[in-house]
Amino acid sequence: MAGGGFATAPANGVEFEAKITPIVIISCIMAATGGLMFGYDVGVSGGVTSMPDFLKKFFPVVYRKVEAGADKDSNYCKYDNQGLQLFTSSLYLAGLTATFFASYTTRTLGRRPTMLIAGVFFIIGVILNAAAHNLAMLIAGRILLGCGVGFANQAVPLFLSEIAPTKIRGGLNILFQLNVTIGILFANLVNYGTAKIKGGWGWRLSLGLAGVPALLLTVGALLVTETPNSLVERGRLDEGKAVLRKIRGTDNVEPEFADLLEASRLAKEVKHPFRNLLQRRNRPQLVIAVALQIFQQCTGINAIMFYAPVLFSTLGFGNDAALYSAVVTGAVNVLSTLVSIYSVDKVGRRVLLLEAGVQMFFSQVVIAIILGIKVTDHSQNLSKGFAILVVVLICTYVAAFAWSWGPLGWLIPSETFPLETRSAGQSVTVCVNLLFTFIIAQAFLSMLCHFKFGIFLFFSSWVLVMSVFVMFLLPETKNIPIEEMTERVWKKHWFWARFMDDHHDDQVFVSGDVNGKKSNGKSNGFDPSTRL
Repeated sequence: MAGGGFATAPANGVEFEAKITPIVIISCIMAATGGLMFGYDVGVSGGVTSMPDFLKKFFPVVYRKVEAGADKDSNYCKYDNQGLQLFTSSLYLAGLTATFFASYTTRTLGRRPTMLIAGVFFIIGVILNAAAHNLAMLIAGRILLGCGVGFANQAVPLFLSEIAPTKIRGGLNILFQLNVTIGILFANLVNYGTAKIKGGWGWRLSLGLAGVPALLLTVGALLVTETPNSLVERGRLDEGKAVLRKIRGTDNVEPEFADLLEASRLAKEVKHPFRNLLQRRNRPQLVIAVALQIFQQCTGINAIMFYAPVLFSTLGFGNDAALYSAVVTGAVNVLSTLVSIYSVDKVGRRVLLLEAGVQMFFSQVVIAIILGIKVTDHSQNLSKGFAILVVVLICTYVAAFAWSWGPLGWLIPSETFPLETRSAGQSVTVCVNLLFTFIIAQAFLSMLCHFKFGIFLFFSSWVLVMSVFVMFLLPETKNIPIEEMTERVWKKHWFWARFMDDHHDDQVFVSGDVNGKKSNGKSNGFDPSTRL
């Protein structure tokens, strides 16, 4: 599997030699199973909350509303229940809290042990969920799964960014998001099958099969090697150099190792990484990371993925048809993420995000128009043709997200923070993501009840805002060595350069081309001062 060698040229002119070695590919595949667990949790909750047996046992009020039909309550409000939303959202609130502990373990114990801790949390949570006899036991299991999500989402993107060679870092990092989408699809397929089981235990099988990705992550964490960045950061220099030789497939690792040592030296000077994040020179990375997480959730994707069967059921699809439609969107999600793996290191991050913004905006607006005309509070005039069109439009929207905001929302923050703030930065990234995931998960069914078809207009307006943000403020990071981001990205961006210690405002505004590659090297992005 080892490919030919290639070299990456950082700003100082030294080349980093690296081959695509089997150990890197295998390690990345094993580590990325953390995404499989996260995706399964996202996908399974929407399926089981649309199963009558599950609702009857844990949420009888919702069960009675659904059974009563549209003449008793609004089509859009059948599933509006805070307890039901808490079942889904509790996982993300727990993950948010666990992230702060995960930041400490990734820094002091390493990326690999943190993934192992995540696997253990997942396994215990799965057991509690599958065996649940009351709502408290069910929520406790979801909270433990959330702790696993917090630890996995902290460690896995860092692991993938640090172990991958620069030229394919984007593609390998997106393995995490690919596994998230595969997990969602797997959960949708399981829900489709278990919904047909008689006897009222199908939901237990759906929740229990989360043990498969949980075991894969735990075994994977035992088999993978630690990253050289983490070993050097913890003072194990000889071991770090040996691992670097092993994963790069060459003995000529001195230039890259020297870069790691320098980054580690700077990292050791930082006693309070979270406080250091707030320093002026770290603001660009922090603002970009936080904004990407907020925007990723405000696309509305998780609302659709959490509640896809519930959403399709609300729109008038039968229970089987709703689950089947969720499977279709899950499959589109997986295939579109493969597009991102292929293209992210070729066309770059910005192009994918901007193209997807246009696609997502128009598909959501058209969905809102169709639902506004065809689906009212107490009647569903959604003919078969319009129902298929809604599914196609949702698939168009999901496809755009899957090759842009889905994977890049995790990739870009993990590759932009310097080593001294990388664990803290990733912790803030995961924390903000889970906070807004929690807010959307907790509020979506109530928002659907009150906004009705306007929910899609709400999310489409956010897509417009985030596309403008990408246009002007997000720099391109493709093919830039991870420890060279400050010199080659932030100090050369038309806006963010002013935040770097050795750059001043009067050095920033210079002329250049629209692609951000200016003749004097002072830009990376779209500069409105010369374009507008």
